Amino acid sequence: MSSVTSYVIEADGGSRGNPGPAGYGAVVKDAADGQVLVETAASIGTQTNNVAEYRGLIAGLTSLLDLAGDGAKVEVRMDSKLVVEQMAGRWKIKNEGLRPLALEAAALARRLKVTWRWIPREKNKDADRLANEAMDAAAKGRAWTLSGSSAAAGASGGRVSGGGAPDGGASGSRASESGASGGRASGGGVSGGRTSGSGAPESGASARGASRSGSPAGRTAPAGPAGDLLLFDTGDLGNGAPGAGDSGGDGDGGGTTTSERARLATPTGTGTGWRSPTSVATSLYLLRHGETPLSVERRFSGLGDPELTPNGIAQAEAAAVKLAGKPYDIQVVVSSPLRRARATAEIIAARAGLEVLVEEGLRETDFGDWEGHTFTEIQRRWPDELAAWLADPSAAPPGGESFGEAARRVQATGDMLIERYEGKAVLAVSHVTPIKMLLRFALLAPLGALYRMHLDLSALSLIEYYADGPAVVKAFNDTSHLR
Repeated sequence: MSSVTSYVIEADGGSRGNPGPAGYGAVVKDAADGQVLVETAASIGTQTNNVAEYRGLIAGLTSLLDLAGDGAKVEVRMDSKLVVEQMAGRWKIKNEGLRPLALEAAALARRLKVTWRWIPREKNKDADRLANEAMDAAAKGRAWTLSGSSAAAGASGGRVSGGGAPDGGASGSRASESGASGGRASGGGVSGGRTSGSGAPESGASARGASRSGSPAGRTAPAGPAGDLLLFDTGDLGNGAPGAGDSGGDGDGGGTTTSERARLATPTGTGTGWRSPTSVATSLYLLRHGETPLSVERRFSGLGDPELTPNGIAQAEAAAVKLAGKPYDIQVVVSSPLRRARATAEIIAARAGLEVLVEEGLRETDFGDWEGHTFTEIQRRWPDELAAWLADPSAAPPGGESFGEAARRVQATGDMLIERYEGKAVLAVSHVTPIKMLLRFALLAPLGALYRMHLDLSALSLIEYYADGPAVVKAFNDTSHLR
């Protein structure tokens, strides 16, 4: 059977109240025969119809990139005239609340060959069904999982397998043919930060829904996009191994067959099997600011603006000594606008002879009414709100910002830094949440991973970004300069 050469994404979202309880659904299909390749859906808390529609679009684009990789040809079909016309560039985005979502969707679309098509609602039944399934599940306190109707569709189409296991939030994770591989994982071996995991990481700025992918009879679904083969020296993989950008099929992202993958796994050359990068990495060093009075007392510190303590200044000076020379060779210093981060950055920049560039997107999450309170105080005064916040990254503190909202802001800032300072060594001085967000994006981890990371004051982490390969986390929570 020939590889898939073009795709269709059908996406939808809805809100029961506008704003009200909302959810989205998206389907990726083979354009040739309409068979379902991937389905994804999630509830997203209280949102408007338009937000839900954009979230459905983002989920569909992300699912296709996970399935076929960059450059895939796709027709996106939605019954939202607003979203289709805005993405096609014919209508302006007047609602500022939609702009971050539109920018996120546009960034994903640029990696594909997309045409946009409006369709009547009656022709968008699959995506509409998935969105309603997600909202129905949320109303019962459950994450969306494979339904009977979806299972029947999978049985007839042959391309739906495995249910995505929920990640503890409102949505589950993407399932590949193993039921657990996340995002751009390859094979099950090391692929420079894109290894398959046990929890099916998501990618993108916002929490994605569960999805299922499978393969038609006679063809095995690809283990990951063709780009991961760039990590290997094809001279060691046997004759006829795919080159850069070749999927091993017909070159359109269709993937390799089982026999082809077995042949590729048999070394026949004399090299190491690993390929050197073909571009210079963009090194993003992430430093948490030094100590403040609020951090000493373990109080929530978001947009409040405490200064560094004397110990915090000493921590910043120790970091400055560490980063002053090789192997760091910092070329650019950027900082959150908040004083504790900016003061830390200025100490380091002064030693390196650099100026500090302030980036608003690197600020800490807005903790609203919880600002300045301890965890115990919050637990006593806002027990229900705290429980919701700990359970669901889309939940916000009273008067504050959710992790989902912070994720979109931080990802846009991270993408901008990587593009603007390509090939350079950049130090970003920030806070716990933005640093954790950037690390989870690099690891293709879900929003729930934020609860599984710890960052010390003045801790240094490093992500390297390659134009011809994945992002790689090279260091995490390094405090050796403080000892």
